[in-house]
Amino acid sequence: MGIENAHQTVLLTEAIHALSVKTNGIYVDCTYGRGGHSEEILLGLGEAGRLLAFDRDPVAVSKAHATLQHDERFQIFQENFNELGVVVEQQGLSGQIDGVLMDLGVSSPQFDEAARGFSFQTPGPIDMRMDTSRGLTAKEWLGSAKEEEVADVIWQYGEERYSRRIARAIKSALQQGDMSNTVQLAEVISAAIPRWEKNKHPATRTFQAIRIHINDELASIKAALQQAVDVLCLGGRLVVISFHSLEDRLVKHFIRNWERPVSPVRGLPPPDTHWKQRLKSLGKAVRPQEDEIKRNPRARSAVMRVAERVA
Repeated sequence: MGIENAHQTVLLTEAIHALSVKTNGIYVDCTYGRGGHSEEILLGLGEAGRLLAFDRDPVAVSKAHATLQHDERFQIFQENFNELGVVVEQQGLSGQIDGVLMDLGVSSPQFDEAARGFSFQTPGPIDMRMDTSRGLTAKEWLGSAKEEEVADVIWQYGEERYSRRIARAIKSALQQGDMSNTVQLAEVISAAIPRWEKNKHPATRTFQAIRIHINDELASIKAALQQAVDVLCLGGRLVVISFHSLEDRLVKHFIRNWERPVSPVRGLPPPDTHWKQRLKSLGKAVRPQEDEIKRNPRARSAVMRVAERVA
């Protein structure tokens, strides 16, 4: 393949099939990563086709520019994908998009690069920002936030039952100057948990929660899903790959809310469209086959949902 992939793209064949790529279609890859999905979309496009891609990670954007700079069908934007609607409108393409793909979460290269601070496998700065050019690092937030706020984030986004004990331990370690890298953070978290889950590192839930909060991931997903519906053409496809239950629950409920007419009194959809079914779910949730999980264990938790714009 022409694009360097430091990781294995999850549900690649299934996602491209779900998009039903047309040779002259216009598509959006909301999470470029290392280009696995984008490359396959481009293979299905003719000269008149277009692909817009987003990524907050400057490294991903740089690699995309280096690899695809001569492909006039392709554009990438270093933006949060919650800017999807704005960018598509600026391109004059609102209502003309044939497919929107979202591959949520953190890419394998981000996890594997210790300097990004996403992993507790090797020591790295406690950063966790997807866009390293802006915002607080995880350590800065942990240092400035109140213990109750840290506990609430760990509970809400990590669904961690020992959130208060963990928050207390983290704040104490920071005050004593005993925590300067991700491995030390993981050790503090592990020591605060009295009972560990089988086959799961005790720091997993807390690292997930802090990362989601630092990058405001769930709010970005909510905004991007709504904007995706707005930019899709009739018959356009929305394809979303999630990697944990909070993401998948959000996507499932979003599609369900747009499938069924709902009274504006209940809040969704908005009053001006509440009698219109705007999305139709296409089949059940798709999960990786056993052979893919064997090749790439990180695919184990992936769930893909597909919907089509119908009105």
